[in-house]
Amino acid sequence: MKKSAYDRVTERMLELLENGVCPWRRPWNRVGGRPRNFVSDRPYSGVNWFLLEAMAFDLPWFMTFNQVKAKGGKIIKGSKGIPVVYWGTWERENEDSDDEGETRKIPFLKAYVVFNACHVEGVEFPELPEVEPLDFSPIDAAERVIEGWKEGPEIVHGYQHACYIPATDEIQLPPKTRFSSCQEYYATLFHELGHSCGAKHRLDRNLEGTIGDADYSREELIAEMTAAFLCAHCGIDNSVIENSAAYLQGWIRILKGDSKLVVTAASQAQKAANLILGVTGE
Repeated sequence: MKKSAYDRVTERMLELLENGVCPWRRPWNRVGGRPRNFVSDRPYSGVNWFLLEAMAFDLPWFMTFNQVKAKGGKIIKGSKGIPVVYWGTWERENEDSDDEGETRKIPFLKAYVVFNACHVEGVEFPELPEVEPLDFSPIDAAERVIEGWKEGPEIVHGYQHACYIPATDEIQLPPKTRFSSCQEYYATLFHELGHSCGAKHRLDRNLEGTIGDADYSREELIAEMTAAFLCAHCGIDNSVIENSAAYLQGWIRILKGDSKLVVTAASQAQKAANLILGVTGE
């Protein structure tokens, strides 16, 4: 039986959430703005925004296969499209009316696939506009934590994403001025510092989990709890910690069969925070 548009989109949303991707959680500003259709220049909204924003592409433009073809381009071999939906209506005779020929509009939902501009060859895309930078003001307490961890990983800015690279012991982050607030910058950096504590030459946690499996989810939970501990230590806005708490619920649901999860993850996160802060004997 063919899946309905509702089924396809719902499955995709659940897949993202269950894999630890929170589509609405991006504390930095994307260059080029929100995802939009390249041909119509209309921004995607509703569930389509969530589905496309979650992919974290560098370029904001998306096209259907036919739109790419009409522009004289082609899809790069091996590229995968993203399902989105279209709301429309069709008219049918109103059987409940006494007026002959009266119709009523019936709404329908249709699923289709779009490709990001990075998966398209032969189509010229405009240069990305400049994003108005954040007037970044360092938080002294947070800077002391970062500078005080002499054996920590290298921190490199200038990327479109935030992640820890175990192979090079490096944290990659967007520019500081791209974040929505100074607090969100430090919360994101603390999350990645939490991951870096799991390196073999530090606390030696399993950092090789695959997205969606228990090891990966557990590690994300530890990193986010580490960030919450460090935010609290630095007096960073409670709203950031509350956002972390909402984010953690996704990981807790994934591993809800493990009754010891929260306690063990919190213990590992405390060890990570202590390592970063240079605290011993706790």
